[in-house]
Amino acid sequence: MKKLLNLQTYLPLLFGIGSAVILIGAWWGISLLTNREIPSPLMTWSVFNEMLATPFYDYGPNDKGIGNQLVSSLIRVFSGFGLGSLVAIPLGLLIGSSKTAFRLINPIIQILRPVSPLAWFPLGLLAFKAAEGATIFIIFVTSVWPTLINTAFGVASIPQDHKNVAKAYGFSRWKYITKVIIPFALPHIITGLRLSIGVAWMVIVAGEMLSGGVGIGFFVWDSWNALSLEKILSAILIIGTVGLLLDKGFDWLQKRFAFA
Repeated sequence: MKKLLNLQTYLPLLFGIGSAVILIGAWWGISLLTNREIPSPLMTWSVFNEMLATPFYDYGPNDKGIGNQLVSSLIRVFSGFGLGSLVAIPLGLLIGSSKTAFRLINPIIQILRPVSPLAWFPLGLLAFKAAEGATIFIIFVTSVWPTLINTAFGVASIPQDHKNVAKAYGFSRWKYITKVIIPFALPHIITGLRLSIGVAWMVIVAGEMLSGGVGIGFFVWDSWNALSLEKILSAILIIGTVGLLLDKGFDWLQKRFAFA
C-alpha cells in the first residue's frame, strides 16, 4: 500500500521528466537533421543561462533583459484579459439567462469571433493612437469570446429544478443571480477564463511583433533580426513555461470551485 502511494505521489513528476526527455530528444534530432541550423538544446542552454544571469538589465529602449520583457508582456496580457473579463462575464450572464438577448447578440459573436487578432490591430492604432493601447485592445477583443461563451453556456445549463426552488422561495432578481446563477455557472466561467488567458498569452507575441518597443514578442522579433536563433528558442521555452503556469493556476481554481 505504501509503495502504491509513493508511486502515485511521484507519477506526475515521472511523466514530467518523460515529456522533457521526448521534447529534448526531438529537438536534438531536428538540430542534427538541419546540420545545426536549428541550434541544439546544449547550444541554446548556454545562451539561456546568460539571459537568466542578468534578466532585469536596462540599457535603453531596444536593449532590455528578458525579465523586463516578460513583465511588460504580462502587464499587457492581464490588462487586456481583465478588461475582457469585465465585459464577457456580465454579457455571458445576460445571454445565458435571456433567449431574446441570445438571439440578438449571438449572430454578432459568431461574426466577430473568427476574426484574426492581427486584423484588429489597425483599428486599435486608429482608436488609441499608440501601439501600447492597440496591443491591449487586440488582447481584450480576442480574450472576450471564450469567457463569454462558457459563461452563457453555464447559465443556460441551470436545471429547471433550481429555477423552481428559487421561485418557490420568492428570490429577488439579485438573490437569484448571486445564489443560483453565479454558483452554478462558476466552474464554466473559470473554464472560460482559463481558455481566455491562454488566447491572450498567444496573442501578445504577435501583437508585440507588430507594435515593437518592449515585450517578449518584440524580443523574439529583435532576436530574429539579430540572427540569434538561440535567443529565439530560449524565448519560446519561456513563453511556453509561463503559459503552462498560467494554465495550471486556472486549473487549480477550476478544481477549487468544482462544487458548484
